[in-house]
Amino acid sequence: HVDWDVSAAEKGGYDYFMLKEIAEQPVAVANTLRGRLGRTGQIVLDEVRIPDEDLREIDKIFIIACGSSYHAALIAKYAIEHWTRIPCEVELASEFRYRDPVLDRFTLVIAISQSGETMDTLMALRHAKEQRARVLAISNTNGSTIPRESDAVLYTRAGPEVAVASTKAFLTQVVAVYLVALYLGQVRGVMYGDEVAAVVSDLERAPRWLEDVLATMEPVRQLGRDLVNAPKALFIGRHVGYPVALEGALKLKEIAYMHAEGFAAGELKHGPISLIEDATPVIVVVPSPLGRDSLHGKVVSNLQEVRARGAFTIVIAEDGDTDVEAYADHLIRVPVTPTLLAPLVTVVPLQVLACEIAAGRGNDVDQPRNLAKSVTVE
Repeated sequence: HVDWDVSAAEKGGYDYFMLKEIAEQPVAVANTLRGRLGRTGQIVLDEVRIPDEDLREIDKIFIIACGSSYHAALIAKYAIEHWTRIPCEVELASEFRYRDPVLDRFTLVIAISQSGETMDTLMALRHAKEQRARVLAISNTNGSTIPRESDAVLYTRAGPEVAVASTKAFLTQVVAVYLVALYLGQVRGVMYGDEVAAVVSDLERAPRWLEDVLATMEPVRQLGRDLVNAPKALFIGRHVGYPVALEGALKLKEIAYMHAEGFAAGELKHGPISLIEDATPVIVVVPSPLGRDSLHGKVVSNLQEVRARGAFTIVIAEDGDTDVEAYADHLIRVPVTPTLLAPLVTVVPLQVLACEIAAGRGNDVDQPRNLAKSVTVE
């Protein structure tokens, strides 16, 4: 007697596709990385129709994307500017054409789209090509329109993602943009082979980091169940933690239908701190104390500020960070990682939290109201 249907079998024992896809992230990231480092230590993309000489002449980069892909793009900006020293702008694809961006043949446009069919991103890409800019696509779908119309492609190889709210597709996009940044740094001669190999070696540890994070998620699930009736939540972060805060807030909006907002922590005093009432959940993405000197101390200071105003503080901090313990109502530990790679581990608890809150509210986690997996209209 078989008492499960085909879709339950496809879910592999998980209640939702989203939970299954969160659990698949270590394998998905490993697939994104597989074969990317050539025998001589060169980064290998899937298709490159841009000569190295042209890439060396690039003097500006635009990254265009929508939704979660836009948050991956915001993380990319930090990595690209740090590793290549090329000025980089991130733009919502739906806004890109309408401000008459300054593009020419020395501009590289990176288009990020899980489906490869996102209409706003496709139209922005075509506008860029009309201005003779070079286009590099990051996509999860082989042979889709955006990669076909681009000059170079890196496929994320995340595998099919059924849930509307992006998890493994987002995380593999983040890994892909790191690879693109390293590729550009290498081609332009601003990164030596051993420097690239060192970062790739760190990236290859990411699946293990992810497994470690996923193994400690039960308290986060319980926290999600406890927060089912919260009317709102705020997320704060700095540096690469800021896009992570935005992504965490988007997940709550998408599937829990909860008002949630992400802020750069330094902006709190410029207005948002007035939103904090007694017991308002504030999720704080804390940077590594080993990273940029003052950054960690400033976020701990922001944490104290919100706690003093009655916030219920949920703190994501790396193993060994004792400074946050006195100010965390709920502490979520993540493995120690290099500063730029931290989003790979800090975003996972936010995915799990949103999934649990949505499930606790009785929502359809995989198919939230009013949303489609791929937005193919403008």
